[in-house]
Amino acid sequence: MPHEQHQGGGGWSTTAGRHGSPCAADGCGQPTLRCVGSTSSSARRAALAAVEREVVDCRACPRLVEWRELVAREKRAAFRDEEYWGRPVPGFGDPDARVVVIGLAPAAHGANRTGRMFTGDRSGDWLYRAMWRTGFANQPTSEHRDDGLRLTDAWITAPVRCAPPQNKPTPEERDTCRPYIERELEILDRARTYVVLGAFGYGVACGLLGVRPRPRFAHGLEVPLGDGRTLLGSYHVSQQNTFTGKLTEQMLDDVFVRARALADLGPPGTVGT
Repeated sequence: MPHEQHQGGGGWSTTAGRHGSPCAADGCGQPTLRCVGSTSSSARRAALAAVEREVVDCRACPRLVEWRELVAREKRAAFRDEEYWGRPVPGFGDPDARVVVIGLAPAAHGANRTGRMFTGDRSGDWLYRAMWRTGFANQPTSEHRDDGLRLTDAWITAPVRCAPPQNKPTPEERDTCRPYIERELEILDRARTYVVLGAFGYGVACGLLGVRPRPRFAHGLEVPLGDGRTLLGSYHVSQQNTFTGKLTEQMLDDVFVRARALADLGPPGTVGT
């Protein structure tokens, strides 16, 4: 039976705290996130829905609030008849995910328009086609929140939840938003592989997962976390990378095939049949 997907407004509650706490477990090696242990699917869904509600209501960063709402009012000509989301974008996917994909921030006319991570732009086209080919998505397209897209064994998130001007959040904005991804990773306690798209997400993930010293970011980089989990690097699916050939479809497919192997998921199969 397919897992319930999170996208745009859940209805559960939780008692999860806002910040993670240091783990006291021997040999855990997680100075930031606490170990949650074995958690039920329903508990994960409830906790993630609570984070989602806080994310979509957030107005903590004045510059980002002003920009996301300006873009939503003025719109791009091609989308002038659409109602933009214009709010922070929550994580999306399978609460029982074994693979977590970490991006950068919503695109102004992509997720800031549609309200779902990597949805409605060419970067998302690349990402979801690769996830479909490698068995994580039930379809290769991602156009809007109600298009039927479902992920299996994967969750997609970002360190910054509002579209930033020039796609460049400030360090202060990154740090203000950090508790949301911190709590998501804490809740997603079945995750074994973290696929980081680009150096920005890699830096945040290293801080959250206690990677010290931090290897230099590279496509295909694997960083064992010492407890059976792995951080896996990929170039970002930005148009700058895909149009120039710095990132090819085969390179991206290879990352997700490797992510499956590291997460003990086996070879790609057919999702949603």
